[in-house]
Amino acid sequence: MVSSLIELLDIDLTLGAGAARVHVLKNLSLKIARGETIGLVGPSGSGKSTLLMTLAGLERPDRGSVRLNGCDLTTLDEDALARFRGENIGIVFQSFQLIPTMTALENVAVPLELAGRSDAFERAAEELAAVGLGQRLSHYPRQLSGGEQQRVALARALAPDPLILAADEPTGNLDSETGSSIVDLIFEQKSRRNATLVLVTHDAALAARCDRVVRLRSGRIEGQD
Repeated sequence: MVSSLIELLDIDLTLGAGAARVHVLKNLSLKIARGETIGLVGPSGSGKSTLLMTLAGLERPDRGSVRLNGCDLTTLDEDALARFRGENIGIVFQSFQLIPTMTALENVAVPLELAGRSDAFERAAEELAAVGLGQRLSHYPRQLSGGEQQRVALARALAPDPLILAADEPTGNLDSETGSSIVDLIFEQKSRRNATLVLVTHDAALAARCDRVVRLRSGRIEGQD
């Protein structure tokens, strides 16, 4: 029986090479329960985003294990890791990372098509409607506001119905009012799907909405509350 949905054990990770090499995560261990909402906070350079990318399978640790739903990601080759990530993890970035030459509908359909879903475009349309963009399917990113682009990015992350939603400063490029509406939408969709949410933020009010706040400093967990 899997006791935690996410379990990181003794993670060490360095980035860069030579004189630029930085020890980002240092002997870090963390367990996250299914359905839990975690806020990762700490000063710039503390390792928050790197930790999020590590548990999402986008960074490979030098040492330690990353277990998601009983699967050790560190044992998977790149193809198997990409498949696992596509089926189980949805990621929302601060910078939206939409494909500029694709419509909103096409952007959301991409991960579904890669997963071989025959209903990719129907599912994408449903997800865009769920985030309030049912009338913007044929619009390109340049035709959308920042808030609308982040809604497209959220729809894309949620389309495969992932176990885990990872959000890296999702309101960082938005004004406070738009950011607040995006946060409400993230929490609403998380609850509706009973997903596990891991959120990197500098916003104390946003962190306070999480079930647990994990504080990082210099690549280590400084405390949790």
